[in-house]
Amino acid sequence: MKTRLWIPVALAGVWVGGCALQQPPAAGAPAVTTAAAPAAATSAASAPWVDEARKVAVGLPPKLLAVLQQEMDRSGPEGAVAVCQEQAPLMARNASAASGWAIRRVSLRNRNPKAVPDAWERAALQDFDRRVAAHEPPAKLERAEVTQENGVAVQRYIRALPTIGMCLQCHGTPEHVSPAVAAKLKALYPADQATGYAPGQVRGAITLRKPLP
Repeated sequence: MKTRLWIPVALAGVWVGGCALQQPPAAGAPAVTTAAAPAAATSAASAPWVDEARKVAVGLPPKLLAVLQQEMDRSGPEGAVAVCQEQAPLMARNASAASGWAIRRVSLRNRNPKAVPDAWERAALQDFDRRVAAHEPPAKLERAEVTQENGVAVQRYIRALPTIGMCLQCHGTPEHVSPAVAAKLKALYPADQATGYAPGQVRGAITLRKPLP
């Protein structure tokens, strides 16, 4: 049986982002869970892996945003859809190789078939949705936990990706998604579920995992 200990994590900053990875740290105190015994409760400063995971997570969005904005300026949002399909996974793979963290994006309404959340990620995303419904700012939402998986301790971190204005051109309601974008999405993602979002909703999350050293 897994024992969980919640540790508060302080955040600072604001993210912006395009259709894939977003948001730098924002002020707040979301919960962090570890598999330590309750007697081991300490401040977040004693869990440096959480800061490490957060830094990795916030390093990706600005790079992808720059690429997507450049393509949108050149060929419109329909061109950015194809670039996002290629560049977002590539950037995640490169960041994984450089950092040692396994990195991916997940969503309860995924676009990429590989972005289906596992049970831990799904629970976190559902919790994020509940907290947004209770008027918590989505850019503040994160969770970190050490879990036991087949007898191995695994560090896990997940951070919400809020929907912002730029996202609506590919993820919004029909009045925001042009016919050209809708056609491109249908061609590239026949089973796409990732439209119909409004600003401020949690569109998905970036999630990191690594075995505990």
